[in-house]
Amino acid sequence: MKQYFDEVGLADRIKVLDESSATVMEAAEALNCEPEHIAKTMSFLIDSHPLLVVLAGDAKVDNKKFKAEFHKRARMIPRDQVEEYIGHQPGGVCPFALNQGVKVYLDVSLQRFEFIYPAAGDTHSAVKLSVDELSKYANADRWVDVGKDWPADPKVSPIRG
Repeated sequence: MKQYFDEVGLADRIKVLDESSATVMEAAEALNCEPEHIAKTMSFLIDSHPLLVVLAGDAKVDNKKFKAEFHKRARMIPRDQVEEYIGHQPGGVCPFALNQGVKVYLDVSLQRFEFIYPAAGDTHSAVKLSVDELSKYANADRWVDVGKDWPADPKVSPIRG
């Protein structure tokens, strides 16, 4: 991962943590931020094709919205198969330096923040990025609205360009 961040000029933004960042709560505690500022990356299979959805730490996947967006029921990749499909181990899954063919989608729940912290490839790291930087460096396919249970901000457009 360090090589990837070196190549895109963001290596100085990686935060190597003494504590685990494998869960939203652990990452928030280790980074001394609110859980919603953690950009959690969830891995799914659609007809045996892997995809990632990055949501704010306080958002959950809404199964009805997911099915409306992807035309299939949300089915997470089994934990023991995540690294094979995605290229990162559970707890360190992030939208960077992925296996070929893995699509990345960003949930609108992230748009209310200036900066967020996605994982940086393992269970003891994160990287501080603006939402626009996340979109750029994750090579996101598009913005989606598949999250629920987060406090929507009326100033945030439903889908960012």
